[in-house]
Amino acid sequence: MADSLLFNPRTYDPSHFDPETRRLLRATVDWFEARGKRRIIEDYRTRAWLGDFLAFAAEEGLFSTFLTPAAEAGRADQRWDTARIAALNEILGFYGLDYWYAWQVTILGLGPVWQSGNAEARERAARLLAEGEVFAFGLSEKTHGADIYSTDMLLEPTGDGGFVANGSKYYIGNGNAAGLVSVFGRRTDVEGPDAYVFFAADSRHPAYQLVKNVVDSSKYVSEFRLADYPVAASDVLHTGRAAFDAALNTVNVGKFNLCTASIGICEHALYEAVTHANNRVLYGRPVTAFPHVRRELTDAYVRLVGMKLFSDRAVDYFRSASPEDRRYLLFNPMTKMKVTTEGEKVIDLMWDVVAAKGFEKDNYFAQAAVEIRGLPKLEGTVHVNLALILKFMRNHLLDPVDHPEVPTRLDAADDDFLFSQGPARGLGSVRFHDWRTAFDAYAEVPNVARFREQADALCAFVTDAAPDEEQSRDLDLLLAVGQLFALVVHGQLILEQARLTGLDEELLDELFAVLVRDFSAHAVELHGKDSATEQQQHWALGAVRRPVVDPDRSARIWKRVEAHSGAYEMNP
Repeated sequence: MADSLLFNPRTYDPSHFDPETRRLLRATVDWFEARGKRRIIEDYRTRAWLGDFLAFAAEEGLFSTFLTPAAEAGRADQRWDTARIAALNEILGFYGLDYWYAWQVTILGLGPVWQSGNAEARERAARLLAEGEVFAFGLSEKTHGADIYSTDMLLEPTGDGGFVANGSKYYIGNGNAAGLVSVFGRRTDVEGPDAYVFFAADSRHPAYQLVKNVVDSSKYVSEFRLADYPVAASDVLHTGRAAFDAALNTVNVGKFNLCTASIGICEHALYEAVTHANNRVLYGRPVTAFPHVRRELTDAYVRLVGMKLFSDRAVDYFRSASPEDRRYLLFNPMTKMKVTTEGEKVIDLMWDVVAAKGFEKDNYFAQAAVEIRGLPKLEGTVHVNLALILKFMRNHLLDPVDHPEVPTRLDAADDDFLFSQGPARGLGSVRFHDWRTAFDAYAEVPNVARFREQADALCAFVTDAAPDEEQSRDLDLLLAVGQLFALVVHGQLILEQARLTGLDEELLDELFAVLVRDFSAHAVELHGKDSATEQQQHWALGAVRRPVVDPDRSARIWKRVEAHSGAYEMNP
């Protein structure tokens, strides 16, 4: 039997949630299983719009239940609960990123509305959700991307609190069908930050011109134009600096969803990969008899377990956030950057094993190998999020403060702070608890101890060999440092979640052997950077470590991986 660490539709029972949440999650799994693998893959290959899925979601009240904050709720089970949102992300990623994407951009489209003081717009959004509508987030533009400083969506005042809007948006998911599109623009009569406006548009309005789907996919990632679109005062969600903050804070909420979608993709692909490899015979031996195959599949599995541990723990910090505790602002870009790039590594490791099988049109794996690439590139590139993470490095590593311990947050509570995050600035003032505490709890685990040596070395780097003023303008160098810091944060939350869930230390040891190798690889990369000083080069090579090797441990972990062979196959 495979262990219970990975999502398996055959055995899935989210008993830690309330009855209605359990019902909806299980109903979603059952809908996909009833639809079957052939139909899911065929819809993916033919770029079919997701109308059947959205009809199911509307009939069940799925989006309405999960995405209506308690303040706008008409039923007791409606709330914005990050824990159950994460669970649905994983399920939708497991069956296909197109389904997840329609849900994800609905979340983004709702962000500016739920942050708004416009009661009429909020009531309208709640009603549209109840009717089964989807939403869209009109931020990006063809020329400027997501550079919100440079928007060309122009709003001319009409004198009655409203505007006439003209301009275009690009890369806008659900732009073909959204009952409400949150659109970011700037007014023509004001300069500077006071000019920003977020307003609600309707994709069915005659002045809303749908241009095309800019991708070859079931996802409808639209280009649309507004041509003399009338924006009533009741459509205005935010003005001035508040509109700017709403854009960034919405992305804070939305990009958290990428990690669990990535996890779902990897889980489905792992069942296929291990089952195929374990039943494939080459040169008279099962493929899994070869040592390099076992190593690659074991590395893929433990990386995936690490992704889940980190993401589950990050949920707790997200849900417990407050004006006094903004640690989520570090862990959030970590989920987007680190977890999704780990997902790419997991797929690549398995693809090296399944080889040509990974291209076959009747398997999920071919779809997974394409879809996993998209997540690191959404809601800000890896580089953007690495640069963001670096803002927290000194405070996190060197200057901890006392924070109350954050518990596991699976309670049926409304995460209302996410829509009152306040100004999107002051990152350098965010303070953290001592990261060493998580490592101290597992000091006897050989590879945790080995990785701790590397983490302590990074602290010495920040103290004694940090980039100087000139190097601080060399983003190529800084990103290499950011990768090292990200590994420490990744390891910290993995250990915190391991303690809370009682994860066995042998699996943890195997996982940290991988992290030790990763840290060494990034240190070597830093050593080779053009602008690295002699002192930094010396530090980099000194931070290289060899993991503690234990063949018996690795063999036992392999048995756990092998047990996933045949553990799940999607209904045909």
